[in-house]
Amino acid sequence: MSTSATTGTYDLVVVGFGAAGLSAALSYAEATDGRATPTRIAVLERATQEERGGATRWTGAFLRITQDRRLDTDWAEHMGRVSGGLADQEYCRTVERETPQTLSFVEKHGVEIAFEDFPLPHTFDGGAPSMTPPASPRGGGASIVEHLGSALENDPRVDIRYETEALRLTTGEDGTVDGVVVRGADGRTQRLSARAVVLACGGFQGNTEMLTRYVGDRACDLPLIAPGIANNRGDALRMALELGADTAGQFDGIHAEPVDRRTQQADAVLYGFSTGIFVNGRMRRFFDEGRDTWDNTFEHVGYEIWKNQDQEAYWIADGKTLAIPGIMNSLLSDVPPEQADTLEGLAGKLGIDAEGLQKTVAEFNAAVGPGEFDPSVLDGKSTVGIEPRKSNWATALDTPPFIGVPVTAAICFTYGGVRTDLDGRVVTPSGTAIPGLYAAGEATGLFYHAYPPATSVLRSLIFGRLAGTHAAVQQSL
Repeated sequence: MSTSATTGTYDLVVVGFGAAGLSAALSYAEATDGRATPTRIAVLERATQEERGGATRWTGAFLRITQDRRLDTDWAEHMGRVSGGLADQEYCRTVERETPQTLSFVEKHGVEIAFEDFPLPHTFDGGAPSMTPPASPRGGGASIVEHLGSALENDPRVDIRYETEALRLTTGEDGTVDGVVVRGADGRTQRLSARAVVLACGGFQGNTEMLTRYVGDRACDLPLIAPGIANNRGDALRMALELGADTAGQFDGIHAEPVDRRTQQADAVLYGFSTGIFVNGRMRRFFDEGRDTWDNTFEHVGYEIWKNQDQEAYWIADGKTLAIPGIMNSLLSDVPPEQADTLEGLAGKLGIDAEGLQKTVAEFNAAVGPGEFDPSVLDGKSTVGIEPRKSNWATALDTPPFIGVPVTAAICFTYGGVRTDLDGRVVTPSGTAIPGLYAAGEATGLFYHAYPPATSVLRSLIFGRLAGTHAAVQQSL
């Protein structure tokens, strides 16, 4: 492996060093291993070597799988329900079919899949709320970047080009993609010729201009959930559209998450909010915190905080939440919640209106209905006569110590992107594959109205693998 190639001629160029790009490059390398004429592969990364890996590097990378290494059996139907039938069901079924082989692929390269206890129920296993430990790579997405990246580094056929951005695709007279023009750290451009190109460089969440164009006003107020996604500039979408590619996914849709605004730590997500309440800057509740399990709710509260609450919210809970075994494992910030023996003291630590907070908590407490509080199930313990209601886990906030976290919404990824077929080939509006062009991961559109979580990294790995393998097979014909 060399990090600065002396020639610009390749069999495959992969744009992006995250889960999708690494999977594509490594799958292609394995599929072409042993050929009489050695293949040459280039992997392009906008970041430096130290910061490589895009969004993948920073995510905890929950995987929506069962303990027998299969996709949640309800996921494809879930996608159909939340998207109103707009999501590509064949794509979803492909994710379902390819999950076991793809997990075996990453495990073969040293990524360890762990199932670790989580303090609140999720719907990752069959669609019903469950306390089954959810899966993730041990070490998070960084483990994927380092293990798959190391395999490529150790392959002499692979050139990894850091601090290199893709500018435009090139085509032959018949429209076949035959290369990509890139710009290196020195500002100079170069054309890399290739028999196939895989676009795996994320969505457009790092491009404020594109966010404003598609997502709407005040997109500039959305902080990035991790530094790596600043390099997700919409390059795949821009370059593919220039060739007449089709799109998929909801272009004004984003996956945003509620994060602790006291820290600069990446992925400081507040998952364990269900047993408390949210208030906005005016000290009013604005969301049904218990309408569903956290995995089906956290994106919606994040979007609400950005879209309608001026990016200012506070999570408030009490000693009953602190007593839930392992609850701190669901609050991913490196800064512990603010804590006080009284609501007035908590308000002082949060810098918010104590009288307004006390009034809202008193109204909430008075509306709490009967029933037994059980954070391990949808307990049906709800409020009565208050808006917004709380549908589950409505228990009075009356047990010291009181805890709170100031929250804002951070963007993770965009919904809209390039459309591909089931081999990862980029297609036109008529469904015709553009020869030599593939895409995978968040560069491709899939989601509408909601993101059923713990599948972004998984689908990136799957379709990266399918694209790389298909390209290798096509070139052997």
